[in-house]
Amino acid sequence: MPTNATETVACDVKDLALADIGKRRIEWAFQSMPVLQSIRKQFIKTQPLRNIRVAACLHVTTETANLMIALRDGGANIVLCASNPLSTQDDVASSLVRDYNIPVYAIKGENNDVYYSHIMSALDHKPQITMDDGADLVTILHTKRQELLANVIGGTEETTTGVIRLQAMAKEKVLRYPIVAINDALTKHLFDNRYGTGQSTIDGIIRATNMLLAGMTLVVAGYGWCGRGVAMRARGLGANVIVTEIDPTKAIEAIMDGFRVMSMGEAAVIGDLFVTLTGNKSVVTRDHFEKMKNGAVVCNSGHFNVEIDLDTLAGMASSRRPAREFVEEFAMRDGRKIYVLGEGRLINLAAAEGHPASVMDMSFANQALSAEYMVKNHASLENRVYAVPEDLDKQVARMKLEAMGVKIDRLTPEQEHYLASWSEGT
Repeated sequence: MPTNATETVACDVKDLALADIGKRRIEWAFQSMPVLQSIRKQFIKTQPLRNIRVAACLHVTTETANLMIALRDGGANIVLCASNPLSTQDDVASSLVRDYNIPVYAIKGENNDVYYSHIMSALDHKPQITMDDGADLVTILHTKRQELLANVIGGTEETTTGVIRLQAMAKEKVLRYPIVAINDALTKHLFDNRYGTGQSTIDGIIRATNMLLAGMTLVVAGYGWCGRGVAMRARGLGANVIVTEIDPTKAIEAIMDGFRVMSMGEAAVIGDLFVTLTGNKSVVTRDHFEKMKNGAVVCNSGHFNVEIDLDTLAGMASSRRPAREFVEEFAMRDGRKIYVLGEGRLINLAAAEGHPASVMDMSFANQALSAEYMVKNHASLENRVYAVPEDLDKQVARMKLEAMGVKIDRLTPEQEHYLASWSEGT
């Protein structure tokens, strides 16, 4: 049964007895997050978030735990809930409550009702700053908890899908406070999306299926930074990679990167494994299921479980059953079998542990610094989506290089003058 409270910290987690394991794993991740370590030390001295109430709706992982601890040590009064029903690491959630006195509302495998009740619990905190991954918390705040909006001075958003939703809100002039798009920082999407998603998605697929990717035809839907990462890593393991796209420029890029490009209708016939990473809905639908070969495997690494039309697949199947953990078999009426991984949710978090800590180090450094930036500058910001300030982005990059022991060149005064002038030519 979930534990609903400790003596001092309100929570809804699976089992506080898991906390010992979670604490060790949080400490292990911390070793690979030197940038966040440095920011945490500075936050302890400067207390930039003193008495600021923060509601965070993020994947409850070891890396997120270290972000929460850094924010807490910077003075924040913080509460955390899950941004995906399958992404919570229960031992981590328990340790945050027991060892770090951070309220957490998250249980791996929670149903839809519990998922949204946990968001409501986080909003009961009456946040001044929101941290979101997919914009579910912001959406609920703007629709069902509008009475709390007067408290909010700003927020941050972690992922592509959430940024798209927030930009739509801003365009319709319904967004009620400024939000920084962490996803758009160069030190986030160039590394987290490409190298983090690339490795962790493949990790999740292999853990769930134990399949050999070498020689397999793997279809990547979407060639954004996440799709690029998965395609790169799959090819490195010997897969024959096909890319499907709707953007002609990205399609050309995929071709020039050495991948075959075709429509999903064409790819459905020959693919062995399908991975969606588009951020859109109905990417794999009835027409594609009808064409897939016996034994085809379908999974998603986009934020929401809408990319694969699972309701239609269920209606087409004569039966369905678990084949192994995180693998569900759909028996089609013509005798074929199609397998769906992780209920169509983020496979890298459903069946694996998400991104490595070393890459989340930069993403969550951006989160921490952007929270500080929002507290300092919210009064001068409009109710729209902002990019991470360039100086903060570069600060994170410099800190990461320093932690890696890498030195780079600097412009000389002569070079700076040349780049700023127009008088010198050939």
